[in-house]
Amino acid sequence: MKVILIKDHKQLGKAGELVEAKDGFARNFLFPRKVAIEATPENLEEWKKQKAIEAKEEAENKKEAEELKKKIEKSKVEIKAKGGENGKLFGAVTSKDIATAAEKQLGFKIDKKKIELSDNIKTSGVKNVNIKLYPEIVATLKVSVVTE
Repeated sequence: MKVILIKDHKQLGKAGELVEAKDGFARNFLFPRKVAIEATPENLEEWKKQKAIEAKEEAENKKEAEELKKKIEKSKVEIKAKGGENGKLFGAVTSKDIATAAEKQLGFKIDKKKIELSDNIKTSGVKNVNIKLYPEIVATLKVSVVTE
């Protein structure tokens, strides 16, 4: 029997998927617990409409991420930090510092969790920092660290 999952089920799949389930399992477990609904022609039509809406939203989000990537790659952020000789900083520049500076200087908000730093920046100079905007879209931001 074909069913449309309403909630995630670790054996069958994720919510929103059309899957095959045994008749007894569907009637006695999935339907009473509202984990799935039967794939009737009406439900399938509604499911297809929902999938089309989700695909459209996905395309819009991806387009916005591409536009943001272009803006980020044209930009440069300057961060001032206290440092000593030879360009070493007394502290370190973290992803939070980069996100705050980007918001102030560039005008758009970047989530600090999406900034990919292998390690905090501990020396002055220009560094390229990757920002994960979307699953397969990564932008490179130039970060200039200047010692005070």
